Amino acid sequence: MKRRAEDSPAGRENSCEKSGLETRFIFITGGVSSSLGKGIAAASIGAIMKAARQRVFFQKLDPYLNVDSGTMNPFQHGEVFVTDDGAETDLDIGHYERFVNESLTRMSSITAGQVFRTVLDNERRGEYLGGTVQYIPHVTDTIKERMHRAAKESKADIVIVEVGGTVGDIEGAVFLEAIRQLRSELGPNRTCHVHMGFVPHMEASDELKTKPMQHSVIKVRESGLQPDMILARADRAIPMELLDKISLFCGVRRDAVIPAPTLHSIYDVPLYLEQEHHIAEVMGRYLGLTLAPDMSEWEEGRRLHEEAQEHLIPIALVGKYLHVKDAYLSVYEAIRSAAVHHNHKADIMLIDSEELESAGSPLWEDLKRCAGIVVPGGFGSRGVEGKMAAARFARTQGVPYLGLCLGAQLMVIDFARDVLKDGTLTSQEFDEKKILDPSKYVVHFLPGQHEGKEKGGTLRLGAYTCAVQAGTKAFEAYGRSEISERHRHRYEFNNDFRVRLEKHGLVFSGIWPETGLAEIVEVEGHPFMVGTQFHPEFKSRPHHPHPMFAKFAEAALACHAGGL
Repeated sequence: MKRRAEDSPAGRENSCEKSGLETRFIFITGGVSSSLGKGIAAASIGAIMKAARQRVFFQKLDPYLNVDSGTMNPFQHGEVFVTDDGAETDLDIGHYERFVNESLTRMSSITAGQVFRTVLDNERRGEYLGGTVQYIPHVTDTIKERMHRAAKESKADIVIVEVGGTVGDIEGAVFLEAIRQLRSELGPNRTCHVHMGFVPHMEASDELKTKPMQHSVIKVRESGLQPDMILARADRAIPMELLDKISLFCGVRRDAVIPAPTLHSIYDVPLYLEQEHHIAEVMGRYLGLTLAPDMSEWEEGRRLHEEAQEHLIPIALVGKYLHVKDAYLSVYEAIRSAAVHHNHKADIMLIDSEELESAGSPLWEDLKRCAGIVVPGGFGSRGVEGKMAAARFARTQGVPYLGLCLGAQLMVIDFARDVLKDGTLTSQEFDEKKILDPSKYVVHFLPGQHEGKEKGGTLRLGAYTCAVQAGTKAFEAYGRSEISERHRHRYEFNNDFRVRLEKHGLVFSGIWPETGLAEIVEVEGHPFMVGTQFHPEFKSRPHHPHPMFAKFAEAALACHAGGL
């Protein structure tokens, strides 16, 4: 039977409508400059919508041509956040999850690379019936289909869609066009467009200037979009007359022009937007909803955070991507949340692992002042000896230690070198010249993988179950015998060493049941020296700290009180 054009992807429209769903969409764009905080704004709006008893889902539309964030350098793009279903995503997905305390999926991260690959694959299969493949309708239809599918699969009342980059970027134009089309197709009371722009302060004249904001809205209008709401980002208070001016020149109702100042904590933003500016009521006007958020959880969180300010606990973060604040973003947030849970504020001291390789480095004095040490994940051999030195110090001095992924592997390698009296023991990852006998690998390639595979998407990714052994630190933390945690690594502990290391006091307290591979390791008799193959930081929340980080913080506080 001949296939009809309307059955092809180019002919499919309004799949969300056909499904009978009444999902609303909130679109968030940014102008003038990157790093304004669109992700925090999107996450905060999601928190407010959830507090108003709406089921919320998020999407981030990233215009870059990478298929995902997995192979991107953390110095350029910050951390890679991983979802339960194994998607390697932009760090903003982490913000979304933390603010709404919900697990998202790979549908939350859409890149131009994914979209173009889908379109080209469709063309090769003849999906477009020999037609000329164009940005409109083929690329825009693919983007819209992803948004419709997210609404349908998540069964969300509201899907919040953040567009990465800034308006005017050539690579983002097709995403804005897709949004324009979708707004037109859905009609009134189904969408709300929030635009965030920058209101800079000019030191020479001591004035805030609205012209950059006005020009960014002009750029948005050139795309056929008119914002319903403006978030005016500034590092100081914006006078009323300037907000009036923005409203007038940008064609946005005055109560929908909302200042977005820098606050003490990103977790103050939902309360600020709702309590100071009643954003739910304003947005409800465009969405055809009556929204009355209950912000009591956020009020309680702010109270705990303010009380914790009086008590500091020094925690060392030993890593090699410290020059970029966002490289360990989820780890920072997990440490802070765990400290607040114990009525303390974490004073996170950044320790460069490369500098720590020198015994005379002044960073050693900083490390010794800390009540706990966290060594996060990473790739490559640079700085690993410094991380192992930190693990050795924690082990021999009784300082609480939490190793994450590579931090766990290095903890075990250092332990094995010491108790087995063999300084050549290492990880297969670091034997780049392949000069060592494989029997020297305490950590080796993930079974079934090899060096010849592509880098992207070939790690062990996403959620896997773990059986937790009773009577261990891990069991004390979780309080149950089976857990699920997210992974992102290529190398595993070598079980050939297990019996020998157990005899010397290394406890394999968490096991991947399907394979018998170690997931959690800890040093027997130590106050708290635990390493995890997985990344518990991805599941920590500001009001619900991850059990492993909470137990680590508890141990650090005990040692701090004891004078260590």
